Amino acid sequence: MPKFLRIGIHQSNVSGYTSKAWWVRRVGSTVFLKWGAVEITGVGNGRKVCWTQPPRVKTIRCGTVQRARDYAQAAIARRRNHRYEPLSGTIASRRRTANRGAELEQALATILYVDIVGSTAKAARLGDSRWTQVMNLYYAAVRRELKTARGKEVVTTGDGLLATFKLPASGIRCATAIREAVRTLGLEIRLGLHAGEYKVSGGDVVGLAFHVGARVAAKARAGEVLVSSAVRELMAQSDVRFRDRGVHRLKGVPERWRLYRVEHDRATPARSRPRATSSLSR
Repeated sequence: MPKFLRIGIHQSNVSGYTSKAWWVRRVGSTVFLKWGAVEITGVGNGRKVCWTQPPRVKTIRCGTVQRARDYAQAAIARRRNHRYEPLSGTIASRRRTANRGAELEQALATILYVDIVGSTAKAARLGDSRWTQVMNLYYAAVRRELKTARGKEVVTTGDGLLATFKLPASGIRCATAIREAVRTLGLEIRLGLHAGEYKVSGGDVVGLAFHVGARVAAKARAGEVLVSSAVRELMAQSDVRFRDRGVHRLKGVPERWRLYRVEHDRATPARSRPRATSSLSR
């Protein structure tokens, strides 16, 4: 039974970093659908996905096996076109504890959101096998830069990544390094940074700051690193140069935000870094 996951932020819950999953199953001439909001904890092999509430379900009786096959294939194609990633394993029911609120701890960090520009079109052009290889090299390059900058990976999406840093300067250096590292793969990315508070409970992280970081990245052009005014203020005494990109309304976020483009990071010394190389994108 194909399952799909799209990591993002629901407009109905801007205070939490939540995602959506779809479950498609065909039995004879009948197709069963299940979908809803999910929470993701952990990364890599330790990642767990669970429904935040009972999912919605729908049964489609197609009349014939062929019609059911066509319906299921179309449903799967729509998920891929809407940037869902295939999901292996089960989607568990959320387990709530009575003292969940008491376990929350507040943290302050710089949040980096990375996203590939035009990933759907490139994936369609390369095909699943070659695109998977490119993505493996992409994530290896991103994680290498995260390790160098001492960033903490929070969650991955089908073609992006969310990470946190203790210092805004580290986040900016990492963002510019990632941008250069993945260009050899034929990829262009957009990056956004925001500084703010969020809450931690075990493996869960929630907070409007994650939402803002994602929306800042969404405003960036290909190859651009954008930061919120919160990051700019924290970097006022640094050697990093910024260019004002004006005031923007971020989808689902209260008020308007002034954004800045990172023009040059003088604090990043020139150094020889291993780069991801691939002929797959040619």
